[in-house]
Amino acid sequence: MRIDIVLLVAFYFIAPAFILRACKKFPLLKKIGSIAIAYIIGILLGLSKLLPDDFYGVQDILTSITVPLAIPLLLFPSNIKDWFRLAGPTFKSLMVGLFSVLITVVIGYQIFRPEGDPEFWKVGGLLVGVYTGGTPNLASLNVMLGVEPATYLMVHSYDLIIGAFYFLFLITVGQKVFNYFLPSFKKSTGIFVSESDISEESYDVLFNKKALWPIIKVLGLAILIFAVSGGLAMLFPSDYLMIIVILGISTLSILASLIPGVNRVNESFDLGMYLILVFSIVVASMVDLSNLASPTFAIFGYLSFVIFGSLLLQVIISRFTKTDTDTMIITSTALICSPPFVPVVSGALKNKEILVPGITIGIIGYALGNYLGFLMSELLLHWPF
Repeated sequence: MRIDIVLLVAFYFIAPAFILRACKKFPLLKKIGSIAIAYIIGILLGLSKLLPDDFYGVQDILTSITVPLAIPLLLFPSNIKDWFRLAGPTFKSLMVGLFSVLITVVIGYQIFRPEGDPEFWKVGGLLVGVYTGGTPNLASLNVMLGVEPATYLMVHSYDLIIGAFYFLFLITVGQKVFNYFLPSFKKSTGIFVSESDISEESYDVLFNKKALWPIIKVLGLAILIFAVSGGLAMLFPSDYLMIIVILGISTLSILASLIPGVNRVNESFDLGMYLILVFSIVVASMVDLSNLASPTFAIFGYLSFVIFGSLLLQVIISRFTKTDTDTMIITSTALICSPPFVPVVSGALKNKEILVPGITIGIIGYALGNYLGFLMSELLLHWPF
């Protein structure tokens, strides 16, 4: 393997340790948060031109490995009983989130549709698919609707660019901003980790020699769950690959959390969050801001309107439905960014309780994305706007 690729991969895995150490030493960095810093470093790395032209495949592999391994580690310490307390608010927030995306796609279509463009309705279908499900839905709808390759690549590129700023907003100041308009999340007492537990200090346990065996144990179990879920996914059509993998990982991890020897491993959650820091640096470094130079304002404006417009509409409706800030944010994240980003936001909000509801919302979005995207494209094509 080439030495430059080895060094870059090593950087992805070592950098979080330095970030955590810096956050512990400098109060200002601690206030910003390790996840936000990791995301900023990733963006700067992507802009630095240090990454090889053929490095995207390696980045894609890293993102495909780190999150599926992180999800079990984050779920092992969970307590199933408390999840049912969130069932009502989660479902209500999901309905509001889906409605917000669908409405903004329709309104945005009227605002940004270019004169004489006979296929812009397909972009509306793609946006519903990707912002209720994820990239797998975007790819599926691309085939279903017969989208031009240039249009698809532009939508995907702008999604990464605009989504990066949206995501950075959520993990930095989003919670503080929305707390002015929505009620704060009411945490359970004594069952889930507190805000102080999900801090830079909590990662110290990972660098303790006594933690080596527990880390090996839970990491090995996470790898096994990942492998089994991947094997199960091979039995289904490729369109359902991501749904089956994440659903399988989540289900098996929840079952594993019922085992006391797994549930009580203190290092599990911290190791999972460490992998999320790795993921944050990798995915942020994949953003290519040079695509902003392309003269496709209609698509760029449409995507920006749907991402931030749906978030604003969701906040407005959530105020009337009395949905709390954290539930609203994790719902928007699961729909706009997809389940792999849920653990990142959960950690940034210092709220472990919203992890499973967020992943559940994302999985539902994966299941509905293709159907809703196709129906929206047909509506935009035939509706007499």
